[in-house]
Amino acid sequence: MLLTNSQQHRGKEGIPLARPVKKPPEEWKEEILKAAKILFLSKGYQETSISDIMKKAGGAKGMFYRFFQSKEELMCQLTEGMFLQNNPFDAVRERSDLNGLEKMRELLLLNQRDPQRNTLNLQAMEILKDPQILAMAVASNRRLLTPLWLELLEEGQRDGSIQTEYTKELAQLLPLVDFWLQPSVYPATAEEIHHKFRFVVEVFAYMGLPLLDERTAPLSEELLRAISQGGEEGR
Repeated sequence: MLLTNSQQHRGKEGIPLARPVKKPPEEWKEEILKAAKILFLSKGYQETSISDIMKKAGGAKGMFYRFFQSKEELMCQLTEGMFLQNNPFDAVRERSDLNGLEKMRELLLLNQRDPQRNTLNLQAMEILKDPQILAMAVASNRRLLTPLWLELLEEGQRDGSIQTEYTKELAQLLPLVDFWLQPSVYPATAEEIHHKFRFVVEVFAYMGLPLLDERTAPLSEELLRAISQGGEEGR
């Protein structure tokens, strides 16, 4: 039986029903990302299904695939969005009390003071085993971070705090170091990861970029322990 337009929006008692509210696509996407963030932080990435996410977001499972090809792609977009919302480069860019090198060191500190993003980054280690996801993450880092690092390297070169002829090359290398240290990309023991990190630090210092000091060194060790632990758990 066909219902008239007026009948379609009336209940059994003839009481008008509210028409379903249609959300704009971008609003749906934000709702899905918000739901995923809450669930990943509370349950963990591996323990959260797409169905869980859509139940939390209040939409049908098919809606998920309008915006993301997979849960892995969602995670990549989520962590990128969290970085852009709380971009540590913006926090140091206007610091007139710091030179270029000091700004880069401050960045390392600020980056480790975002516990939610750090938690999700550690959860995302395992998905980097997928070549497509790894390529997506590398492209995102290159696109977002390389120009930001270059800006600070050139500032340090101008003010004399960074003595190097290789600003462009260092700006391209810095976003890739994270992947080289990931045991899900390059399998390594905790001892090997620490050894690789010392190698990176010495190479940067030799190239005129001494990033570690008494403030940044302890936080770097803390991050390495977390990466190593995540690598052991993923085996």
